[in-house]
Amino acid sequence: MHVERPELFTLEQVSLVIDGRAILDDVNEHLHDGVATAVAGPSGSGKSTLLRLLNRLAEPTSGRVLFRGTDVRDLDVLELRRRAVLVAQRPVALTSDVSDEVRVAAPQLTDDDVRRLLERVSLDPDDHLGRDPGSLSGGELQRLCLARALAVDPEVLLLDEPTSALDPRSADAVDTVIRSLVASGLAVVLVSHDVLRAGRVADDIRVLHDGRVTARGPASSLDLEHELLNPPTDGHVHEVDDLRRHGDAHLPHDHPTDLTPEQP
Repeated sequence: MHVERPELFTLEQVSLVIDGRAILDDVNEHLHDGVATAVAGPSGSGKSTLLRLLNRLAEPTSGRVLFRGTDVRDLDVLELRRRAVLVAQRPVALTSDVSDEVRVAAPQLTDDDVRRLLERVSLDPDDHLGRDPGSLSGGELQRLCLARALAVDPEVLLLDEPTSALDPRSADAVDTVIRSLVASGLAVVLVSHDVLRAGRVADDIRVLHDGRVTARGPASSLDLEHELLNPPTDGHVHEVDDLRRHGDAHLPHDHPTDLTPEQP
């Protein structure tokens, strides 16, 4: 017997129009708990806007967004943003000390809590505590921002192009952390213009073109490069049955947790 994974976010007839241009156009999607879902597509397709709708950093022109069955407009916005934490595309440090950075939104954390959070994102506490975040590499700073987000114990991480500014080796390290977090039970929704990298990290994927979803399904079952380069022109959505949403399916993930660094 298959057990359906609970829905995390539901988008119902969501559209967003700015200055007469449809950024998102009648999006209807169900994003499930306990998996990594990627929204991939070319620049300007509406990916980041869709992500920002999930915790009300943007508002739709029409339609509605539900979080665990409740309209996000009926939730306290600060509570929503602690439950669904967005990590921006370019990591920005807010303090001059790694420990203080982790504690930005959770000042009650003990030293042991900070060490555990650093370990959770594969930063060695002995090497990083006491350092200025400005001295870290881009990949290390991105992982520190993930630790800062995890400090509030979110239900889902919303990641906006988490590896776009990183070299391949640093990007692989961040990807490995994302897969580890999902394996621990945390849901992740990420957006990426790199559809092939998104397919290596995500369980489920949505391909977006011109504000409309053109393909959806398990990342391992979609021909992602084809979907990116050949969007349908008739409004049809290429849909592959999403077996990963079933809690007892335990489909093997085609991409190892310890990703092999890309060759330069």
